[in-house]
Amino acid sequence: MANDSSIRRTDSASRVIKASPQTIFQAFVNPEALISWLPPKGMSGHIDTFNPREGGTYQLTLTYEMDPSAPGKTTENTDVAQGKFLELVPNKRIVQSVEFNSDDPAFSGEMIQKWLFEDISEGTKVTIICENVPEGIRKEDHDIGLRSTLENLAIFTE
Repeated sequence: MANDSSIRRTDSASRVIKASPQTIFQAFVNPEALISWLPPKGMSGHIDTFNPREGGTYQLTLTYEMDPSAPGKTTENTDVAQGKFLELVPNKRIVQSVEFNSDDPAFSGEMIQKWLFEDISEGTKVTIICENVPEGIRKEDHDIGLRSTLENLAIFTE
């Protein structure tokens, strides 16, 4: 039997956003801003708790608004995630641990999510790297969600 880490994968996406790294970083550490752009297309969300500092934690709930064929990880139409800020380097990167509240073992385990902000002449290259992605998250769905979130961030900050 393969051990759990051998079946986990890394997903990533990036986009150039016409905004400064400072503007983008602030969109992450303000909970009202964050929840307005973080949910991918077809989802809405709310933040239950939020403490943006190294070692600080958060909990957020994302709700599927339109696609009944994409069941939630926590309930029929929601994903509840617990997060912990592992690194907060202003205007450079945010590293967090994310775990989904789910009874399904396919969604268990700690996913490490890195958001990297590279200052370039056109604005900021934002890269998301998700390590140890739970096997229950289909790669195709995750790729679409990551690109959608980056598009939302661009719309919010540009």
